[in-house]
Amino acid sequence: VLAAASARRPPPGVRVRHTLALGAMRFPVRFLGRWRTCVTHDWLAARWIHANGAGYDVFHGWPLSSLASLRAAASHGIRCFLERPNAHTEFAYQAVAEENARLGFSLPDDHDHAFNPRNLAREECEYSAADHLLCPSEFVHRTFAERGYEDGKLMRHQYGFDSGRFVPDAAPRGAGRGLVVIYAGVGEPRKGLHHALKAWKDSGAGTRGRFLVCGEILPAYLAMLAPLLDQPGVELLGPRRDLPALMANADALVLSSVEEGSALVTYEARGAGCVLLVSDCSGAICTHGVDALIHQAGDVAALTAHIAQLDGDRALLARLREASLAGRDGLSWDAAGRRLLEVYREALAVPSA
Repeated sequence: VLAAASARRPPPGVRVRHTLALGAMRFPVRFLGRWRTCVTHDWLAARWIHANGAGYDVFHGWPLSSLASLRAAASHGIRCFLERPNAHTEFAYQAVAEENARLGFSLPDDHDHAFNPRNLAREECEYSAADHLLCPSEFVHRTFAERGYEDGKLMRHQYGFDSGRFVPDAAPRGAGRGLVVIYAGVGEPRKGLHHALKAWKDSGAGTRGRFLVCGEILPAYLAMLAPLLDQPGVELLGPRRDLPALMANADALVLSSVEEGSALVTYEARGAGCVLLVSDCSGAICTHGVDALIHQAGDVAALTAHIAQLDGDRALLARLREASLAGRDGLSWDAAGRRLLEVYREALAVPSA
């Protein structure tokens, strides 16, 4: 593992080389800035690969910090994979800009989803340099396929959740309890919290239910949300360390994103027993009407209907929850690791172009 730094000790048998740390001392991103941090790490990793790359089968890099490393690995005949934790960056910039414009909202200049032509150009060079792009959801796969990337270059894997932390609550729910919905994540227009709050209001579920909002919210967005936050049932909880317990007590997770890769919170919610109320751009691994309810991104009316359905039909809620939990083991990090190994083997079985 060639990493800028690491927060945890690796498993036995894994060697780690830090590119931007000396012992326990890390060079913080603010020291070099994000761009220089990524490029410096990439340059140092590429030097190591040039000197030590013989005999390796696979290189797996991450965006904005892998261009030189991908080229170094390719020079040794190593098969190169690039992680795609989000949709195609051009799509992401466009989707976020359109939603922000609709709301009259401006992102901070240094925000990850504020348009940055230099970042986009570098990432597109990385796309070209990699043999394969690892897409964690059908949504991500689609944003690349629509831009002409072929199936042989696009490969599907998945993410996961910690099955020891996110555990469903086996205690029966009281018959008179209102619907408990949770939102967890950074509060910004991209994640559609404004759509979810509007749908909650229109559904009428707030008369006896609870809508828990967990996570830090951008100040300007918080001010914009103020009228929607001031409604029955909504509880603004801020950043939380007890998310597994909150999810285990909730009935559903809502995530009405306009762009995601494959949101980790959706895996964690399913692991804790929440039914997913998600958009088709959330990257969630689920099936509409079987183990989740999926709406088209931005369709507040559809999300309103879904919340009202779960509030008024507890048999439907129970059926969706049971089906969701039946697939729980296939969403763990262990399952994600096995799937990634399968992807490596599938790719290596086909000669590289």
